[in-house]
Amino acid sequence: RLVESGGGLVQAGGSLRLSCTASGSIFINVLGWYRQAPQKQRDLVASIGPDGRTTYGQSAKDRFIIYRNNEQNTVYLQMDDLTDEDTAVYYCFNEWVAGTRDWGQGTQVTVSS
Repeated sequence: RLVESGGGLVQAGGSLRLSCTASGSIFINVLGWYRQAPQKQRDLVASIGPDGRTTYGQSAKDRFIIYRNNEQNTVYLQMDDLTDEDTAVYYCFNEWVAGTRDWGQGTQVTVSS
């Protein structure tokens, strides 16, 4: 089970930090975030492996940072310099076996211009 928090309304140019806490250990898991805007497909925002290696979607590069705290079973997404194109529902995932994922319930991020 994944519990997300940190979404909300922010002005363009502002920042938000999303959190996603898993109910179990995440030490060997890949975690990350996707997002889905209305009438658009769900796209990868960022992911982080157990070794700390990160992958970013094109929209997130240079503005977002993903990091994890294994002791707290939590992954974070720091989002800076937000624009209205970042408005979407953000979904956390936890992959403990390749191709097998749990998903969070989603958290709404709305950026006003």
